[in-house]
Amino acid sequence: MTATSRKQRTKRRLLTGLAAVGAWTVCIAGLAPTATAEDVRSQQWYLKAMQAEKMWKVSTGQGIKVAVIDSGVDPTTQSLQGRVLPGKDLSGAPGDETRDDLGHGTTMAELIAGSGKGGTLKGLAPGARIIPIRTNLTGMEGADRKKEHLGEAIRAAADSDAQIINMSLAGTAPHPSIEEAMKYATKKGKLLLAGTGNDAKKGNQLNYPAAYRDVVAVGATDQSGKAADFSNRNHTILAGPGVGVPGWCDGKKQKYCTQGHGGTSSATAITSASAALIWSKHPDWTANQVSRVLIKTAGLKDKDKGPGKSIGFGAVRPRLNLLENKGDPGDPDISPLTGERTLHTKSKSSSSHAKDAGKDSNKEAAPGQAKVADSKSKGKDRGWLLPATGIAAGVVVLAGCGFAAVRLRRN
Repeated sequence: MTATSRKQRTKRRLLTGLAAVGAWTVCIAGLAPTATAEDVRSQQWYLKAMQAEKMWKVSTGQGIKVAVIDSGVDPTTQSLQGRVLPGKDLSGAPGDETRDDLGHGTTMAELIAGSGKGGTLKGLAPGARIIPIRTNLTGMEGADRKKEHLGEAIRAAADSDAQIINMSLAGTAPHPSIEEAMKYATKKGKLLLAGTGNDAKKGNQLNYPAAYRDVVAVGATDQSGKAADFSNRNHTILAGPGVGVPGWCDGKKQKYCTQGHGGTSSATAITSASAALIWSKHPDWTANQVSRVLIKTAGLKDKDKGPGKSIGFGAVRPRLNLLENKGDPGDPDISPLTGERTLHTKSKSSSSHAKDAGKDSNKEAAPGQAKVADSKSKGKDRGWLLPATGIAAGVVVLAGCGFAAVRLRRN
């Protein structure tokens, strides 16, 4: 056994031991090559694959606000200047929601709405705006660990002007206050998205908040559109790019890294940006309609039979709606995730008579159906048209808070 492999095994054992007592830490396997300002945009391979330049001629996400529940968002980075609105800090750590000691929340915000100025990350929805909601994650010095804060963060996001709530975090411990906060946000018409986690090869456990019924659980794909080998796949609804996606190396935010980043965290942010593009084009739609169109235009060939085992209904493809007007939004009040009524809008929906109605044979998801895996769809989980590059995926866990062990996932 080499010295490197012994070191990595020691780190894994240490992480397991810490998890048992609820003390979470950061574990980065191997060195992380940096991406200079000149080439970080070229590392965003998914922008070309998703035909971002063409979509931006139709929609940039303007008018849509995305609440990013994370480690904070630094509004001073070149990519985010003028794109971050006032938010809320519920972490108990020094500073406020604009302080990001991990760099993770700032990366997610840039992947959603970054300007790309000066060679920085370009967001898929550069016209959207970010509302930072800071919660307590390990690595944040002085964070309050005596109680659960994620539920409070979700409620704060629900009470904000954000239409979309991005949660690029995951943990194996559910908590009643988090579930109640999810229901509260859903009734307020918010679109909730969360990462499924990066532990597919380490037990593939259910992760929260993604496992809750009202949440769009997002898995990660590679450049070929296949499920990333690390991406949890037992409750996936949609998938987004999560391999080879660059992000800030650390909280100093001095350079980007192309390894040790990505995962279902980035996949969730890119899926949130996809939702922002569609919602901006159809501002009168509800969260149910936006999520329904995301599902109906996703990449799984047999999605009319239900979500596949590995990447749910498939990789997100907002271009099919923006450029080809595909995807019937359906009933504005009925959730495509549960089949239940979550809203009570006053206006009657005319979506069933949309031009593209009848072109999409996907059936409405029955209650609970969207959380059931379909192993028969194996081998058909494709959404991108670019060849795989064979990039190996590691796992970085930034995690934990109080009663619910909330873990922030990276590739």
